Amino acid sequence: MPPYFTIMSNNIVAIVGRPNVGKSTFYNRLIGERQAIIDDISGVTRDRQYGSSFWNGKTFTVVDTGGFVKDSDDVFEAAIRSQVEIAIEEARAIVFLVDVTTGITDLDEDIAGMLRRSKKPVFLAVNKVDNNARMIEANEFWSLGFEETFFLSSLTGSGSGELLDAVVEHIDADEEPEEDALPKFAIVGQPNVGKSSLTNALLGEERNIVTEIAGTTRDSIHTKYTKFGKEFLLIDTAGIRKKSRVQEDLEFYSVMRAIKAIEEADVCLLMIDAQEGIEAQDMSIFRLAQRRNKGIVLLANKWDLVEKETNTARDFEEELRKRIAPFTDVPVVFISAIDKTRIFKAIETALEVYENRSRKIKTSELNEVMLEAIERYPPPAHRGRFIKIKYVTQLPTYFPAFAFFCNHPKHLKDSYRNYLENQLRKHFNFTGVPIAVFFRQK
Repeated sequence: MPPYFTIMSNNIVAIVGRPNVGKSTFYNRLIGERQAIIDDISGVTRDRQYGSSFWNGKTFTVVDTGGFVKDSDDVFEAAIRSQVEIAIEEARAIVFLVDVTTGITDLDEDIAGMLRRSKKPVFLAVNKVDNNARMIEANEFWSLGFEETFFLSSLTGSGSGELLDAVVEHIDADEEPEEDALPKFAIVGQPNVGKSSLTNALLGEERNIVTEIAGTTRDSIHTKYTKFGKEFLLIDTAGIRKKSRVQEDLEFYSVMRAIKAIEEADVCLLMIDAQEGIEAQDMSIFRLAQRRNKGIVLLANKWDLVEKETNTARDFEEELRKRIAPFTDVPVVFISAIDKTRIFKAIETALEVYENRSRKIKTSELNEVMLEAIERYPPPAHRGRFIKIKYVTQLPTYFPAFAFFCNHPKHLKDSYRNYLENQLRKHFNFTGVPIAVFFRQK
């Protein structure tokens, strides 16, 4: 069966630059959390770094390439050059970060040369410009030849808004899927968890090389599946691998491709190794899919190799839900890709999650159910002011999002938002799908 080719939605912004220019600090500012380890020691960013950012109504994935460099000096420069090449090939836009305190270095010149030859939009960000003297010094970086040059301080945030304004002009807005578009399922997870084995089992043919060597799949493969009355696109991604095991540039390439597959998919089938349980890297993939409002099905693969007692599956699932809290309304399917155990159950579940993600509820029905739930447990008053929710409607988005209209939207607490989400899940089937709840002025 030939691959069914589709254009992958690509809203990836890659941050490139030599070590110690502040890539991790800048990355943290973009995703709004202190996720990367920040230290003055060159090459301290140990974990693979990718997360979601939102600016001017557009969402995009940010990749901090610092997380992909080996920590030995002799390979730094070669590794950085190869990362820049991959970023040029895979990202939608590139932020090239340099450091005003060191001036232009030879490696900066090399990277600049590579980026100038590319056809991708490149934004030169001169970092650590936090006083007037440094603002004057920063002017030397115009000599690198980039029209889009910005002076900023990733530590204080000054100047980053102007840079982001320019970057998001090259980012696509999230679009509604076409009415007749096929559901897109991405099989994601760590290397060697059995993603290619599952693809082969479903298609009944050796589409992918399956070996014991982690990271054999280097690319995302699209296949149109039309069996047993089911029709969808299957995306088998390269494994997203732990940073401690990253030994070659191809791994960085694999991650970029996997992130693109998550971006494009409607439902992510997140495979975990049942013998290992859910690990930190699995959680990173889960949260990325959740933040991008994708449907999620958890597949516990290699279940045939787990020693079982009476409540093994129940206990495993309980532990799983503790780890993924607070978003626990996610289906778990125990499979064996090699033995083909419950693999079709996995697909049926993914199709159900796809339906849940595109579920539209009549406004009259929504108000009837939710206003009763609000009356039963009204929102707590804020400084003596009673908060009244008068009306609720589903927003016209490609994933479930609801607007609750009230008199004091800013004073509603997250705990009440969680209550409303739980009530929505209780009365309507949104299993496997993140729900967005907004409060709007009446």
